[in-house]
Amino acid sequence: METQFSGIPELAEAPSVAVVVDVMRAFTVAAWAFGRGAEKIVLAQSLDDALALKARNPDWVTLKDGPPAPGFDAVNSPGLLRSADLAGRTVVQKTTAGTVGALAVREASLVLCAGFVVAEATARVLRTRECDRVTFVVTGEDGQADEDLACAQYIAMRATEAGTEAAGYLRRAGESRAAAELTEGVRRGVHPDDVALCLELDRFPFAMVATSEHSLMVLRPSMRGAGPGR
Repeated sequence: METQFSGIPELAEAPSVAVVVDVMRAFTVAAWAFGRGAEKIVLAQSLDDALALKARNPDWVTLKDGPPAPGFDAVNSPGLLRSADLAGRTVVQKTTAGTVGALAVREASLVLCAGFVVAEATARVLRTRECDRVTFVVTGEDGQADEDLACAQYIAMRATEAGTEAAGYLRRAGESRAAAELTEGVRRGVHPDDVALCLELDRFPFAMVATSEHSLMVLRPSMRGAGPGR
């Protein structure tokens, strides 16, 4: 499997297969939303788009980065989301990096969104699909976020070498700038357990597949490795 690791600004054209990585915290949060019963997640282009979707669909759950804000039901924190009852709900997510990265590769034939919590399931999709060439989108810090790069490299290795150990990759993520900012309270809308939850390897058994549905980019869990669905 040929791999490429790119930041969002480096994406000149849509890859064939893309794995969009945001460990802290967009796609950890997305996995927790599915774990709490959400049916699907709509990845919003902007905060205004998220609010417009909420206005048209009042029962949808909106979440964003940072502190609570009018019109939004939740913030982008796994620690704060893990007790929510989202059974059968649609979630609208807008974040600084993760959702931007997924939307940037929406024309790819396969888009997977990932963090450590779904690493093995994501690698399994790449193995099952026998993907020859995969672009890993390192969303944080314009492609320099070490927690995202470490996770992307780990998934790439697991897709080809099942014996790859996670400890070194998790250590890098735990020592990253994002982890420090979450721990030190630099970022807002944070729960004390967020970093630990983001580093919980293979917490969930599903991969997360993003597809275009009626002009929206929609994320769904996949247990089969071939498409959305549980």
